[in-house]
Amino acid sequence: MRYRTLLVAAPGMALLLSLAACGEEKANGNPADQPSGTTSVQPSGAPADSLTVQVKASKEAPAKTWKLTCQPTGGDHPKAADACAALSKVKQPFKPVPKDQMCTKIYGGPEIATVKGTWQGKPIDTEFTRADGCQLHRWSEVGPLFGNVPKVR
Repeated sequence: MRYRTLLVAAPGMALLLSLAACGEEKANGNPADQPSGTTSVQPSGAPADSLTVQVKASKEAPAKTWKLTCQPTGGDHPKAADACAALSKVKQPFKPVPKDQMCTKIYGGPEIATVKGTWQGKPIDTEFTRADGCQLHRWSEVGPLFGNVPKVR
């Protein structure tokens, strides 16, 4: 008896759900090619992706700072297009290395970079180093973001 109920109920439910999904195409009374008057427009003020990148050859070295905007690409970053392309290729370019992550003791150098601003609508305030294998990998994934790292004098 249970199987008969299932055989009747499942197709009936599928039919009801598919009919509920169908609607009248002119629900608001306007033809499809005319706006309904409820269209929202995003302000075209500041770019969605706007970052300040500060790079130092070491902790004590003077910093080199650039502005970078993506979509549209701009700012005074020396490799803006490359930096935006690198950032867009990485799923979460500003995600820090987890505290419990095991990392190799591969030292990549004393360089330090800080990045602040907005990326894909989210606030960014992070630091990049080359202190171990995990940090070095994170730096390398978005390398063009850091331009030409200033030399230690």
